[in-house]
Amino acid sequence: MSPDGSRLVTTVSTLNDKRTEFVSAIWELDPAGVEPARRLTQGAKGESAPVFTADADVLFLSVRPAEGDDTPPAALWRLPATGGEAFEVLAMPGGVTAAVSARAADATVVTTSLLSSSTGVDDDKARREARKDTKVSAILHTGYPVRHWDHDLGPDQPHLFDLGDDEAGPQDLTADPGAALRETTFDLSADGGFVVTSWQAPGPGTALRVVLVRIDRVTGERTTIAEESGADLERPAIAPDGSAVAFTRETHSTPTAPPRITLCCMRFGEDLVELTGDWDRWPSSVAWTLDSSMLIVTADDGGRGPIFSVDPVSGAVTRLTDDDFTYTDVRPAPGGVIYALRSSYAVPPHPVRIDADGSVTEIPCLDAPQLPGTLTEITAAAADGTTIRSWLTLPAGEQPAPLVLWIHGGPLGSWNSWHWRWNPWLLTAQGYAVLMPDPGLSTGYGQDFISRGWGAWGGEPYTDLMAATDAASAHPRVDASRTAAMGGSFGGYMANWIAGHTDRFDAIVTHASLWALDQFGPTTDGAYWWAREMTPEMAQRNSPHLSVGDITTPMLVIHGDKDYRVPIGEALRLWYELLTYSGLPADEHGESPHRFLYYPSENHWVLSPQHAKIWYQVVTGFLGEHLRGEPVQQPELLG
Repeated sequence: MSPDGSRLVTTVSTLNDKRTEFVSAIWELDPAGVEPARRLTQGAKGESAPVFTADADVLFLSVRPAEGDDTPPAALWRLPATGGEAFEVLAMPGGVTAAVSARAADATVVTTSLLSSSTGVDDDKARREARKDTKVSAILHTGYPVRHWDHDLGPDQPHLFDLGDDEAGPQDLTADPGAALRETTFDLSADGGFVVTSWQAPGPGTALRVVLVRIDRVTGERTTIAEESGADLERPAIAPDGSAVAFTRETHSTPTAPPRITLCCMRFGEDLVELTGDWDRWPSSVAWTLDSSMLIVTADDGGRGPIFSVDPVSGAVTRLTDDDFTYTDVRPAPGGVIYALRSSYAVPPHPVRIDADGSVTEIPCLDAPQLPGTLTEITAAAADGTTIRSWLTLPAGEQPAPLVLWIHGGPLGSWNSWHWRWNPWLLTAQGYAVLMPDPGLSTGYGQDFISRGWGAWGGEPYTDLMAATDAASAHPRVDASRTAAMGGSFGGYMANWIAGHTDRFDAIVTHASLWALDQFGPTTDGAYWWAREMTPEMAQRNSPHLSVGDITTPMLVIHGDKDYRVPIGEALRLWYELLTYSGLPADEHGESPHRFLYYPSENHWVLSPQHAKIWYQVVTGFLGEHLRGEPVQQPELLG
């Protein structure tokens, strides 16, 4: 949203001509919700992360290959509000990864990276060229972590740069930051005078903690303004009047207590105040109304993700939306209006306007796909009487359908918003009912519900899932004699645990899964948080690999080699032990009913369109074989 509320833009991703990559472009939307959306950018490599300047120009990131350089890093570009072609504003040797502009001043701060030994931008360029020319990729680490999700960390370090003017050029605001700005966010005051950023500080051993730092944009003076030894302070949002900063506070978990996320506010010069200590929900995003009178947050809530307002003085929470949607990318606008994206399992993300009276208007953008079935909500009672709720998709028609239990990852998460990659409708279109429960450890049901199964993953999360499956099996449209279980990440862990603790399912699909917890803990990309949550004794009690001999259900194992959150060693060990020690071992020819779909170039999610397509083809083929007795038909592109 532009500062004056007159312009609204978003990004839209579409497949390239070869259908092998998603390319994003910037589109302008009609804030009134009347005119159709129109595309603003046409770059072959796409554009992303649009922000408005104070005078309503659009800044965005784009990779624009030049002669002699086919793979340059992303640069910052500017599209004038008065019309004309976009032009490059800033190119840095390490690329530009984020930009924030002041709402009421000509000031922009960007995130870029410098090699740790570089003395400036020119020196950084020379050092990068030398590494590239000599094909050196080695990294010498002195601290932890060394990688994150799907990429190696270092030898470069994130910095914040003031964009400056044509004469002075970009100015480094964060000299010698070390690793402090990795995976952090920042905000720029409306007058452009200062930045507040989250800042990673060393903790005990290999652990990290996140504090809040204020940086003067002119002098570069850096001051820690809020810190807590047992919590991370993140998502800073500066009040438009510059008087305060709001942020989330996440307590560090322990083996006996899950984290707790609350909303805090700090008036500059005063102590921080925890606003939502009595609110039994976790704020997931933070924004201010333009008059600085109210905070706007989102939070998971009962399989939805509403928008709430929070009084920055009293902490009183008021729910602003009351529908079956989850809201993200919330942007307050003049007149008490809020713009956002919303989605559910009935419709993918689409832009909307929420007026001050609570009415919601859809803003024209792209048409949603037609669903191949219906969506319903069901509940089950756990053994202790706790209500376990789920979404259930049902295919068109009247015949009972085979049931697929799909377990979400996290484990701190919820099945509450549309996901293009993990999409139940692709299975529903093939005639399956898909059950998506929120068992213990799920968010949106209160802190006590998150505590269910904390440190004991094989406990309530497992029994909650079985209770949800029992409830779905009683539905008249579900054929309870043909069932499968599947999940990814923590959901993959639960699929592995289920395989060793019940034979009620006919097939199990386990993606990017945890298998041997003693092995996983020290090898994941964030071993320090695992050490906070699981003692060696807990890991031993809850490790699926100890029950491999009890597995009698055919399993499809899927993993990407570039998965650093759940390293490939988990899948390699799972596969070997399935073939060697399970109740369905390989025969004398080395064959078994188990399957292993391996992606050498993919990460935790398998994002490339062509690989995602093969993922669903192999999964539906495996389900068809074991739930319907269909002949196995593998995708031709598997060779």
